[in-house]
Amino acid sequence: MIWLLLAQAVSGSSDPAAASIATMSVAEKAAQLQSSAPADAEAGLPAYDWWGEGLHGLARNGHATVFPQAIGMAATWDPDLVRRIGDTVATEARAKFNAQPVAAPRRIYEGLTIWSPNINIFRDPRWGRGQETYGEDPYLTGTLGVAFVTGLQGPDPLHPKVIATPKHLAVHSGPEAGRDGFDVDPSPRDLEATYLPAFRMAVIDGKARSLMCAYNSIHGTPACADGALMNDRIRGAWGFRGFTVSDCDAVANIHLFHHYRLDGAAAAAAAVRGGTDLNCGNAYAALPDAVARGLITEAELDTALTRALTARRDLGIVYGAKSPWSRIKPSQIGTPAHRALALEAARKAIVLLRNDGDRLPLATTTRLAVIGANADDLGVLQGNYHGTAIVPVTPLEGLRARFGSVVYAQGSILADGAPVVVPETALTGLKAEYSVDGRTVATRAERRIDLDINRAAPVPQIRGDRFNARWTASFAPPGPGPYKLVVDVPACWKYCKSHDAVRLWIGDRQLAAGEVAKGRVEVDYVSDGAPVPLRLELDHVSDDEGIRLMWLPPEGPLLAQAVAAAASADVAVVFAGLSPDLEGEALPVQVPGFVGGDRTDIALPFAQQRLLAALKATGKPIVLVLASGSAVAVDPASADAILTMWYPGEAGGTAIADTLTGVSNPSGRLPVTVYAKTSDLPAFVDYGMKERTYRYFTGTPLWGFGHGLSFTRFGYDAVAAPGVATGTPITVTARVANTGARAGDEVVQAYLVPPSSGEPAGFTDPALQRQLAAFARVALKPGETKTVTLTIDPRSMGHVFRDGTRRVLPGTYRLWVGGGQPDAAAGRWIAIPVTGSPLDLPK
Repeated sequence: MIWLLLAQAVSGSSDPAAASIATMSVAEKAAQLQSSAPADAEAGLPAYDWWGEGLHGLARNGHATVFPQAIGMAATWDPDLVRRIGDTVATEARAKFNAQPVAAPRRIYEGLTIWSPNINIFRDPRWGRGQETYGEDPYLTGTLGVAFVTGLQGPDPLHPKVIATPKHLAVHSGPEAGRDGFDVDPSPRDLEATYLPAFRMAVIDGKARSLMCAYNSIHGTPACADGALMNDRIRGAWGFRGFTVSDCDAVANIHLFHHYRLDGAAAAAAAVRGGTDLNCGNAYAALPDAVARGLITEAELDTALTRALTARRDLGIVYGAKSPWSRIKPSQIGTPAHRALALEAARKAIVLLRNDGDRLPLATTTRLAVIGANADDLGVLQGNYHGTAIVPVTPLEGLRARFGSVVYAQGSILADGAPVVVPETALTGLKAEYSVDGRTVATRAERRIDLDINRAAPVPQIRGDRFNARWTASFAPPGPGPYKLVVDVPACWKYCKSHDAVRLWIGDRQLAAGEVAKGRVEVDYVSDGAPVPLRLELDHVSDDEGIRLMWLPPEGPLLAQAVAAAASADVAVVFAGLSPDLEGEALPVQVPGFVGGDRTDIALPFAQQRLLAALKATGKPIVLVLASGSAVAVDPASADAILTMWYPGEAGGTAIADTLTGVSNPSGRLPVTVYAKTSDLPAFVDYGMKERTYRYFTGTPLWGFGHGLSFTRFGYDAVAAPGVATGTPITVTARVANTGARAGDEVVQAYLVPPSSGEPAGFTDPALQRQLAAFARVALKPGETKTVTLTIDPRSMGHVFRDGTRRVLPGTYRLWVGGGQPDAAAGRWIAIPVTGSPLDLPK
């Protein structure tokens, strides 16, 4: 710090960032521009890792409140709720940060720069990372993105609580395979009308302090080297003043996969000159060579570094700067208020798709069979990019708490060839012992081996992050046959230098032993159907993230258990769908329907179709609850009632129990289209919007974007809006009434159909069917009526022409206001005259 003060005095600068930079060599500057920045005492900088995650709760840094996955947050259609979730994520990030001195070095995931939200458009349900987004609509995505960014960064622009990083700029939504070198060629219309609006809103309305560029190229130029996008568009047209960061290893991809430059130095120079300030990875280690070769100037490095260090200063974590958020205490993690917010979000995210004969809600006296692999799986609660929930409640636990004794059967695996967690029914008398340095510190009964220990101790008696565990049980398979047992130890990402070790015994045979370097150990076991002793031991010596005992059992015994459970009950509640083991980022999975984290078929996997068919044959009523991060095509006739709970977060079990019993009236609405079949979709690699999303799809979906039922009914009247001049917002009013017998929330949706532009349709340019222009969530008691006011911004009225220009045209606009798209049961059409001259809007 003394050196920094001297440099500041010599330079005459009052800017500590400039003075700090003045002390650095080119190599030291390059080191600070990489995600894992080392300490530089002379420059007054402690070690800092820029990589932090907070998609739906503070992630990968120990215990935190886990909210519904982002797609579930989108299903709430509640910007205020999303803002409050963002604020909670920021509070818990500060609470973790403040537990150490401000100058303490920070490891990966321990900083205050949060690489969220993901505001890419979920254009195709096959993309495994679509769960991280806010769905398929630019306006909904942008509105919720602004809310989350605002919640994260807080109310004081001079002192951000944390810094948000909307990602991945731009035109990025799969496939996962080939993403490192994939080139996207969107039309000017699709770029302006679909792929950029949410980012524009996040910058202009949300005041995001950071942005992340994507892996892919756009028209042959890697996004992280695309000066027209990263400099001209975001800094010029949008007025962005923050710093940018590459997706991880995207800078190296510029030469390794895109072949846009021939070596690392040229790729690093292209990225900096193209507008990428920080590099996630170590590709910027080549910048000194780039400067020496004249590919880039030291002054250009200084510009990028100034942006980065200014952010650290504004966060109050360098140069002696102060932050009002430094008063947040470590106790502000997982508070009762935060847990209540997670429950509120999980309830509001649930979408009731079908309720034939008003099968729901259920009386708590109903004899319930709970069936399905997703009924009792921690990963299905938490989704991807998650923290470690403190008190997670699975659906099985939630329904037991509400209904008392229920009959449980796993019933099937999720997809042929994909293992699932061994259920409690196959592990009799399971006991866990935890020890540290050879001393047992805790012993407890557990129901299954399904533990998330990502920098979080499994029991309070463990104070550090290194321990040993032993599980013992009677392994009681449902019947004879071949079983594959899988010990899953999710490996930490690239920073791991070692891995945990496991040992597995069944009977008197040791079937596995040693370090789990690749994440999983698989063993085969042939059972005669009789119970045998099982012992599993874990040495947690690394940053590996957890342990699960999984299996691939023979199908027949599982189905027989499920059928018997349904036969003994009044109603079968089946928890089906997908899981983060099947859909996600760059996953090592290749089974029927899934490859690399993406889907090849949007239908419910065959194993679960066979389960539903067997249960249907019992004649018992079926309530189907889908857990997934994307739309799943199911036969509506396969169940009497169908709901989707997404990946619901730590309170998912309580939320679904509340909904099934009517304690909570379902009010979620779909943020995506549920297509009937995979053949309804264009090629996955095609980024044209023709026949994609509700805005351009001309077919008939299973359930449309915005759909969601309630246990009550809503009516609309007195929908009105005055005529306006081009460039003037439209103010719409509508009276909404709860005409049923239960209190409930309605999501009022306004869809705009602009007048014809007179522009001829192009081969690759689809015709816009309708466009969400405004929405509002309103709570209504039985018999209550409220007047709702919606404001439609001129940008939502603008027609995007084939050349990418956006213009508000005079003419008659048609507007639907109701509880869904224009085919919804409740709603009204109105016509709105817009007068004046055509008005061009800025990009």
